[in-house]
Amino acid sequence: MTDTALVLGSGGVTGSAWETGILHGLAKAGVDLGAADLIIGSSAGAVVGAQLASGLLGLPGLYQLQLADPQDLTGGRLGPAMLLRYTAAVLSARTPEAYGRKLGRIAQDARPGVTGEQRRAAIASRLLSPEWPERPLLVTAVDATTGELRTFDKDSGVPLADAVTASCAVPGVWPVARIEGRTWIDGGVHSTANAQLAAGYGRVVVIAPSAGGNRALAAPHVQAAALAANGARVEVITPDAAAKKAFGRNPLDPSRRAAAARAGLDQSAAHTEAVATVLSS
Repeated sequence: MTDTALVLGSGGVTGSAWETGILHGLAKAGVDLGAADLIIGSSAGAVVGAQLASGLLGLPGLYQLQLADPQDLTGGRLGPAMLLRYTAAVLSARTPEAYGRKLGRIAQDARPGVTGEQRRAAIASRLLSPEWPERPLLVTAVDATTGELRTFDKDSGVPLADAVTASCAVPGVWPVARIEGRTWIDGGVHSTANAQLAAGYGRVVVIAPSAGGNRALAAPHVQAAALAANGARVEVITPDAAAKKAFGRNPLDPSRRAAAARAGLDQSAAHTEAVATVLSS
């Protein structure tokens, strides 16, 4: 493949598992997105993207990791009070940056049950290598002060574990990440997919565990439509009803990981033909 971008969106522990199941199922059917020219990962997608781009473990192995006992994973939850603050933030924001600033304040005021060092260690343990892959990988995060989106790559001078930790820093659940003297929060705060970063690529596949959008944040399908309007062939994969049921109500619950992975594997068959068409010359 040439000129192909794979976009992996945010969605917590269950999102990572479902994305891996989708990728594994597509590869089993002969459509291997691991060969994409660029991988863009936000939050859950940053973890999967880093694992995939490392090339150290094939998709069958990555899928088996999702089925393993998740006793090594610490779960999280957005409680009712925090969800109300999220809702208030999105209702009063008109741009991703404004929303990012509001959630940045929430994140910096919160007192998570783990330290930044503990959270970084947890993320690092999920990565197959501490080093950036040679293959192009973009990891997103949001500046907690300005609300602006930032991408990190192997040329950014930022360690891979730091970049992925920042991308996974869910406001109100996990500590803000500190990089280059600034504080950072989850890349999914800017949008659940950040598919706009694939602009210029002729073939784009977006795998987005969180399909929604609002007046501040563009939904994956809206971003995909903008790419298509500029001449790209695009396929967007979002969870079907069975996958949503497998996720449960809390995407940060590790006990739902295996079910989400299996749901992704099952759903992949419905998208094989469309993805193959996008990737065809």
